[in-house]
Amino acid sequence: MTSSSERPAVPRIADERTALTSRLDWLRATAVAKVAGLTEEQGRTAVSPSDMTPMGLLHHMTATERWWFSIDFAASREVPPPWPEDEQHDGFTFPDTATVPELVAAYEAECERSRAVVAATPGLDAVSQSPTEPPFDLRYLLVHMIDETSRHCGHLDYMREALDGGRGY
Repeated sequence: MTSSSERPAVPRIADERTALTSRLDWLRATAVAKVAGLTEEQGRTAVSPSDMTPMGLLHHMTATERWWFSIDFAASREVPPPWPEDEQHDGFTFPDTATVPELVAAYEAECERSRAVVAATPGLDAVSQSPTEPPFDLRYLLVHMIDETSRHCGHLDYMREALDGGRGY
């Protein structure tokens, strides 16, 4: 597994925006570290008692990034929804032909798109542009995604240890 020294440093003294974005980036890198080196078989293996797989969870995290940053917050019309609009979907189902490296690349690209949304937003008090959701500000979004990403890092940590004994964060 990737060592913590390969992830971006989280400053211990920082302004609010830097503190939030650097923590989220550190967690994103942790998620990638958790799936690094998994075989395709391991990536597709559910860990009891759940039916979640590491690849399915990473795919879900990619969809979540897109949904919250590009669609709900920025209301981007150029970015397609992460799943068909006419069906209930949670993002855990991924293409049969997908590989661990492909899903990692997709996640990293989506995180980069999310970073661009944040960079283009002047302040943490900026309010979401989507007409379909109750409004929320960028601060709420960053805290929410820290919660979401952290929770899923815990899931990946558990799955990784069960699959091959990999430990660490």
